[in-house]
Amino acid sequence: MLPKKNGKKLVDLANPEYYINRELSLIEFQERVLAEAELDTHPLLERLKFISIFSSNMDEFFMIRVAGLKSQIAAGVAELSVDGMTPQEQLKEIRKRIIPLFDRQEKLLNTEILPALEKEDIVIHFIDDLTDDDRSYLGKHFDECIMPLLTPLSLDPAHPFPRLINRSLNIAFVLNDATKKVPVRKVAFLQLPTTLSRFVLLERQTGHHFVLLENVIKMYADALFPGLNIETSNTFRVTRDADIEIAEDEAEDLLTEIAEQIKHRKWGTAAVRLEVSTNMPDYLLKLLMESLDIEKDDVYVVNRPLHLPDFMQLQKIDNRHLKDKPFKTRILPEIARNDSNIFDIINKHDFIVHHPYDSFTNSTLKLMNEAAADPDVLGMKITLYRTGMNSPVVAALKRAAENGKSVTAFVELKARFDEENNIIWAKELEQVGVHVIYGMLGLKTHCKIAMIIRREGKKLKTYLHLATGNYNYVTTRLYTDIGFFTSNEDFGHDAMHLLNYLTGYSHKADWKHFIVAPINLRRTLIEYIYREAELSTPENPGFIFAKMNSLTHDEVIQALYKASQRGVKIQLLVRGICCLKPGIKNVSDNIEVRSILGRFLEHSRVFYFKCRGKEEIYLSSADWMTRNLQNRVELMFPINDPRIKNQLKEMLDTYWKDNCKTWRLKSDGSYEKIKPGNNEKNFSAQQFFLDEIRKSGKKSNRNSFLV
Repeated sequence: MLPKKNGKKLVDLANPEYYINRELSLIEFQERVLAEAELDTHPLLERLKFISIFSSNMDEFFMIRVAGLKSQIAAGVAELSVDGMTPQEQLKEIRKRIIPLFDRQEKLLNTEILPALEKEDIVIHFIDDLTDDDRSYLGKHFDECIMPLLTPLSLDPAHPFPRLINRSLNIAFVLNDATKKVPVRKVAFLQLPTTLSRFVLLERQTGHHFVLLENVIKMYADALFPGLNIETSNTFRVTRDADIEIAEDEAEDLLTEIAEQIKHRKWGTAAVRLEVSTNMPDYLLKLLMESLDIEKDDVYVVNRPLHLPDFMQLQKIDNRHLKDKPFKTRILPEIARNDSNIFDIINKHDFIVHHPYDSFTNSTLKLMNEAAADPDVLGMKITLYRTGMNSPVVAALKRAAENGKSVTAFVELKARFDEENNIIWAKELEQVGVHVIYGMLGLKTHCKIAMIIRREGKKLKTYLHLATGNYNYVTTRLYTDIGFFTSNEDFGHDAMHLLNYLTGYSHKADWKHFIVAPINLRRTLIEYIYREAELSTPENPGFIFAKMNSLTHDEVIQALYKASQRGVKIQLLVRGICCLKPGIKNVSDNIEVRSILGRFLEHSRVFYFKCRGKEEIYLSSADWMTRNLQNRVELMFPINDPRIKNQLKEMLDTYWKDNCKTWRLKSDGSYEKIKPGNNEKNFSAQQFFLDEIRKSGKKSNRNSFLV
């Protein structure tokens, strides 16, 4: 704890006025995502991609964050958020903030994106636009390829309201039974099969012409209800609470328990949002609300297609000028040599790779593949959080096990929304002899570490890959992350004990270099912030520069406030949620927070401390959040090589110079776009990094790899 200095009155840094609400900060991030879609400097299909990402993000926001607030209310939880709001107040403010964003998204899609796509001969047709030939084709297609998969569900005393799958697309039909003397109104529901493409392709000579599946079904719905008249048909979609809660201490088999919970998530539990089309009759809307047990504030009426994440399918259209220009990843010169051996390279010196600009295939994956084939490699250990399907990393581990090596994979089954994938390939690994460890009780294993044990002479030597991001081949081309390669013995010592901590019983306290959550990362991080404050003087002020995804931990925020009060200059690059309020007089005057959004998702975590000229830089898998510092196994480690330190310092400086893709956080929680000043050139950090690898590619064709 820092004592007060110069006799100044202490400020209560726990005051709710000094914090930004977590949920509202997340909405601010989603608004910045939507703002990317609104930029006409992006190619057209990339703008559509941002619209889809915005919708997908908002789905998760409702399924997890809104559902959590509703659960608090249902449980009678009265605890206030860090900024002093009740769950009820947060829900009210969330709706107030979200509706204008949905309106902007709708207007953007209907008045800009879809008309612009039409000019490119990519057309999503309304029913009234169709030609006779289109209708003839669609009628046949409906009979042969759609109708057999449809299952209309009636609503009557014998058939209660159906259990609709979470986020599924549905059609509500209101029918009139003309066979009765007194006309009877009936209601039926139809859930669109997920096995069918949302986009039904028309047979046109040129271009890409589609009709949405729900509109095709509505056109020919008479075939589903022979003898009845369709009064109205309306599309709707239900979002449910999808968070998985597992009593790990009571689960006899964690794998089986999570597999069972995944089934529950598909259906979801309580409904938290209902999306309906604008022309839905009031009586039908009332029926849905009563059946789903939701309030008026849970209903969102839209005049656009529902389930916009489906529109990512249009990215498959091969119109290059409508997409970002492909780029070639850089291969480090020493790796690019045909005779290079990855172990020899790591032995010579530590090095880093900066994804997606540096090739994952020719660095991290090269290490995995060579280790799997090298007869001198005796063992491999790796932590896996999100790897995706058909992972080449998993394939390398399989080959290693088949080649007789001792392979251990620490698989985190509780990686949200990736649990099912992780279960599938974890079983595949077990089948070929990999020793699979399913995480730790009560903690998520989120650290990124691969350890290779190699016999060299009469000794065993350890090679390490430590990273800020996952071993996921796909996301390494979409996210910015940093990978670090070393054969340092002290690092190897710490890695061995960290991995043993994941499998056995350990209270290790004397780490040589590693700083590990939940053991000592939170405490050490706060100590480093306080140390910077203690070393700071008016003549030589302290300096902290941290890049991360989110900042929510109240103790860390208070430590930053105290450092700011001592005159420490603090620059924070926080891509997503930030609960810290910058620019408060006598509290955070010396703190500036920025957020960069662009072509790639900024995901790397880099922390710099001036330390009165001794300069320390750390890489980490952890954000400064409660879940990372207290509820996960995370790793922060120092960079000691002066050459790599300079690389990382230049990287941070490059990001801070960005005046095209950067937003500045204001003290009211909103963000303003940073723009070039007078006589200042446009500068995008991500574009700068792309230009750098293009320059290196021109020097040597072997130093690049097309993605």
